[in-house]
Amino acid sequence: MGKNKIEWVKIPLSRRQMLKSTAAFSAVMASSSFSNAWAQSGSTLRGRTYADMRSLDPAFSQGVSDEEIHACIYNKLIQFKPGSKWEWQLDAAADIEQVDTTHIKFALKDNIGFTNGFGAMTAEDVKFSFERVADEKMESPNKPDMDALSHVEVTGEREGVIVLKSPFQPLWTISLPYITGNIVSKKAFESVGGRIDTEVVATSGPYTHFSWEPKQKTTLRANPDWKGEKVAFDEVQIFHIDDEKTAEIAFEAGELDFTRVSLASLERLKANPPSNSTVEGFPSLYYVWVGMNLNNPKLSNLKLRQAIQHAIDVPSILEAAYFGVAEASTGIIAPGLIGNRASNKVPSEANIEKARQLLKESGESNVSLRISILNKQANVTTAQIVQANLAAIGISLEIDLHEAATFWELGGNENLELVINRYSMTPDPYYATSWFICEQAGVWNWEGHCNEEFDRIHKEGPGELDVGKRNAMYQRAQDIMEESGAYKFITHEYTPNIYRNSIKPALRPDGLPLYRYFQRS
Repeated sequence: MGKNKIEWVKIPLSRRQMLKSTAAFSAVMASSSFSNAWAQSGSTLRGRTYADMRSLDPAFSQGVSDEEIHACIYNKLIQFKPGSKWEWQLDAAADIEQVDTTHIKFALKDNIGFTNGFGAMTAEDVKFSFERVADEKMESPNKPDMDALSHVEVTGEREGVIVLKSPFQPLWTISLPYITGNIVSKKAFESVGGRIDTEVVATSGPYTHFSWEPKQKTTLRANPDWKGEKVAFDEVQIFHIDDEKTAEIAFEAGELDFTRVSLASLERLKANPPSNSTVEGFPSLYYVWVGMNLNNPKLSNLKLRQAIQHAIDVPSILEAAYFGVAEASTGIIAPGLIGNRASNKVPSEANIEKARQLLKESGESNVSLRISILNKQANVTTAQIVQANLAAIGISLEIDLHEAATFWELGGNENLELVINRYSMTPDPYYATSWFICEQAGVWNWEGHCNEEFDRIHKEGPGELDVGKRNAMYQRAQDIMEESGAYKFITHEYTPNIYRNSIKPALRPDGLPLYRYFQRS
């Protein structure tokens, strides 16, 4: 593993951000008079996230929109390192070392303290933070990322050993540098009953949580007691703007410093960017697919599902909905990651003749279906193309449009038929397969896919130390998904960002921001 750094494959492209997002945006930007002794007075960084904040408790974080805040106000043993490669760097840990397949020794830095008088960070805080996520009674939605944890052994005030139940490769790619790696104060959390919601009790990072205006913005302010590397901005404002076009308007009006932009605007912005700004594109870890609910009687016929798979033309979708920028996916695991397939079992291109033959073999006639989608332009365009594709083989498809508040409640709806969905992941295949196991049916597994071999691969894959074997296992897992007839894989998308030349963004390889490391140019 290495002592302070692990080499990961460089990938051409986040934990699933399935949140009830909002398009609300406040045109009135808050200003800050806050300053401290070492940050540049009056400096404010204004970023944007597509979804509102849900929880300030790492055990109940709903995804990357929460994590962008958590990573600023809490510390982890290790953090993702900004740059073009998936690497990590030390954060709260002064030293960390995997001594064997199930034991990781760590020592904390001696200069990290919690706010509000809760004292220095200790190994007891690490133990409390990790074990509470893994505790069945806590019912943390992020428990899968700490499932391999047996316990944390405290060997000194600032020293300990992470003990795993079995080898778990994603520890270094998910568990420690991402959501579940955030360390909270044991004393602070116990003082309020063991968990929090949207009000913090104590933080330890370079920023503190100053305020949250629901459906508008979150404001972070520099922690005057922070003893680590000085941050470049007194204040970070993260605006919750669901619609990328709205975010672009805000940027061009001078109200944002950093945002993701739409693929529809990418060519225009590259050719004629706003004054003193830069446009950059990044490969993505998101994955988009058309799913079919196996538990709906209308879709119980495998031949019918296969006919739908072969009728959908992904190249047409990519050209119309993704402006020819994004590439077709071969599954849920992105290129460059262990488990990525070279090709699909069902080709991306439509085969209308084969689709018609499969429909004939199914014995189904006068088929009328409904596809449910989140009301975003790429989804609408994709649905319209799928509608036309299915019409070509005699299937009628109704498009069922939803806003975020109702769309994310569809997972357990037995009346769901077809759906266009979009999930994100981290740079390990285990994260992608997590949501399609039997246990997740009706939760995040909207297709109701349940396969014993798939579940076994998901369970055994994280502990497989042979890279070649692990690669083959995850490729097989995606074969199983496709063979079920419940999936037509579309794309991993593409992440275009725009930012002011007055800042130097610190980004993950997939273009997502690490705000605590942003600098001024």
